[in-house]
Amino acid sequence: METIRKVRLAHHRDHKSIREIARDFNLSRNTVRKIIRSGATEFTYERKVQPRPRLEPFKERLATYLEQDSKKPVKEQRTALLLFEQLQREGFSGGYDSVRRFVQKWRKADGEREIKAFIPLSFAPGEAFQFDWSYEQVELGGVNVRVKVAQFRLSHSRMPFCVAYVRETLEMVLDAHVRAFEFFGGACRKGIYDNLKTVVSKVLMGKERVFNRRFVSLASHYLFEPVACTPAAGWEKGQIEKQVGFVRQRFFNQRRKFAGLEELNQWLADQCRTLAAGHKHPEFPDRTVAEVFADEQEHLVRVKVPFDSYRETTARVSFTSLVNFDRNRYSVHASAVGKTIAVRAYADRLILVADGQTVGVHVRQFGRDKTLFDPWHYLEVLKRKPGALRNGAPFKDWELPVPLKEVRAALLNHHDGDKQFVGILCAALTHGLKAVVDACAEAVAATTISRDVILNILSRTGEEAPPEQCAAPSHLPPLRMPPVADCRRYDQLLAGGAHAA
Repeated sequence: METIRKVRLAHHRDHKSIREIARDFNLSRNTVRKIIRSGATEFTYERKVQPRPRLEPFKERLATYLEQDSKKPVKEQRTALLLFEQLQREGFSGGYDSVRRFVQKWRKADGEREIKAFIPLSFAPGEAFQFDWSYEQVELGGVNVRVKVAQFRLSHSRMPFCVAYVRETLEMVLDAHVRAFEFFGGACRKGIYDNLKTVVSKVLMGKERVFNRRFVSLASHYLFEPVACTPAAGWEKGQIEKQVGFVRQRFFNQRRKFAGLEELNQWLADQCRTLAAGHKHPEFPDRTVAEVFADEQEHLVRVKVPFDSYRETTARVSFTSLVNFDRNRYSVHASAVGKTIAVRAYADRLILVADGQTVGVHVRQFGRDKTLFDPWHYLEVLKRKPGALRNGAPFKDWELPVPLKEVRAALLNHHDGDKQFVGILCAALTHGLKAVVDACAEAVAATTISRDVILNILSRTGEEAPPEQCAAPSHLPPLRMPPVADCRRYDQLLAGGAHAA
């Protein structure tokens, strides 16, 4: 461009001849004539034919691969590098650049055949909400963790809600919905989703889906209809797709630090409220998202009783009264040994049920190869094997109340101390743990520590108080001779004596 500018100046401004210009700029006279006569200020060169001598035999095969990939979702399409490696395995000896240029040209021509345009969507108040997951890096308790954030968005008011988990299994999806509907104050008539494996069991033709049975129970409880998007058609729930990027940029633009998930989720809920209060609604510029949401709440479907958000599986109880679930082991009551029980997995806890009775409740663990014991589950076994109290795994680091610890330490010197202490623990099944602790404290204060003493204290504590003397009714005559408890009168009757006057 600089050479063209100088040639044009020399000819039109300085009135130099073509011969002089060619000599000054070391150009051919034909080139100078072309610049002057064309009047162009810039020349470009485009290769009309791209020679690909080594790719030529593989062009049809490569085009076939590209045609097949074009029918798949974007995430499943092969890159130019993968296609190059595929051709190499089939005998292609050329370079990567020729394959890359061919792929770019083919995809550009293919994209021009399809119109990349979208139709804006509009939703009535309370008509629909959208759901999606995102993955963020945070610090929980000093450890870097990749959390899964369940994100909701009301399609009319644009009200957001976010809640974080360490997994994205079915029970997390159910718990997220319960929290979201509690946050919004109700549910919409329709929910829009991706084809999540935890939600959609089978993708059929068109919009037909087979949803997970437990998820269908959730939808039935909150009276909304689940709708799954067309595969690879994220624009059908574009609001939540946009929110995922916005939340990542706004909330997680730096590594956030929290003590635990509860603190993180409380912070997320506060951030959602702050965001709604400070942002203008895109369709109502004179109102904030929070103001539009306040009006939409009147159109939400309200359900008084929250959904019981658990996923149920079955497990076999081992002879050590343990069940395996999610790579960890949990204890159950000894009465369930050898049975197949139901494991109800919630987002934060496990409830173990056998024959309709709860045989264990534990805080859920998300690590691996952990064992959680509840020593009270093994009390029936201790009755038969009190010696296990010393080295049994469930009883190591057992946090007992202080009076019970003092009684246990005092009974260690007795030859049957373990048996006595087990008898004291068993009393908690009938009298309650608090009553047993109080009885132990009384025995420690009196320095008379033994099983019999503590059980005696419990029996005296449980005795009913003597009834108070009641006054005689006024309409009855006064009693002249009050009754006297005298066993000698009974002896006289046995001896044949006269009736006592």
